[in-house]
Amino acid sequence: MENSETLPGAGQGAEESATSEDTPARARRVFIAWEALALWAFLLFAWQAASFFINQETNPLLPAPTTVGKALFDSLPELWKGTVSSFYILVPGYLLAVVAGTALGLVAGVLPGLGRAFFPFAKVVSPIPPTVYIPYAIAVLPTFRLSAAFVVFIGAFWPVFHNAAAGAHAIDAHYRDNARVLGFTRFETLTRVVFPASLPHIFAGMGVGLGFSFILLTVAELFGANAGLGRFIQYYADFADYPKMVAGIIYTGAVTWFSMTLLDALRHRALFWLR
Repeated sequence: MENSETLPGAGQGAEESATSEDTPARARRVFIAWEALALWAFLLFAWQAASFFINQETNPLLPAPTTVGKALFDSLPELWKGTVSSFYILVPGYLLAVVAGTALGLVAGVLPGLGRAFFPFAKVVSPIPPTVYIPYAIAVLPTFRLSAAFVVFIGAFWPVFHNAAAGAHAIDAHYRDNARVLGFTRFETLTRVVFPASLPHIFAGMGVGLGFSFILLTVAELFGANAGLGRFIQYYADFADYPKMVAGIIYTGAVTWFSMTLLDALRHRALFWLR
């Protein structure tokens, strides 16, 4: 009877302890969020202050935030069309890089023979900046969209490949031994053991690859695109319309941040055991 009276109190104490432990964590997250907001507010204030000391008529290279904000609002329809055009290039190239990089990375990490054949090649080719392929791809491939998607693919493939291979190498050997004892085939071991265990590494490579994809996409669109976010920035820079150019830069940064946030949310949902 004493135990039955004691247990509820103990449970309540545990709940209070857990709540008290969670409260500082939530407070830290809010504090970090306020730090970010304070940084952005400081940068915006510094930008506005700098614009007061620059003659906007003789030197319009740094337009005021209010001028850029108006240009951004007026350009939203055109920027949206550019976003759609850019994503027609980005999404196929990036998704193909994720699939191919994950598959080849895992197989090369599991099969020693393939790894010995592929890793020396990767060490030579992967450090080459993908931007050097842009003029050649535009000249060889039939359409600009296909050549730009190829450059995006190259930029995203290698981070995913290297991280997938690192994830496969990081798995303890006894997990594969247990799968072999249970009668798993090589394909079942790859899909049911190696792939789930390598997901943290794969998502890390996907994040790096997505950042590279946006950079390469924007650079490729500067070379000869008829539409897109990079084309928007280049077009208004050529005509010295700096408020719209800066608005395009800010908008591109916001689209990149939103895409990275979606990927991070997907990672958080997929890797539920790491929460």
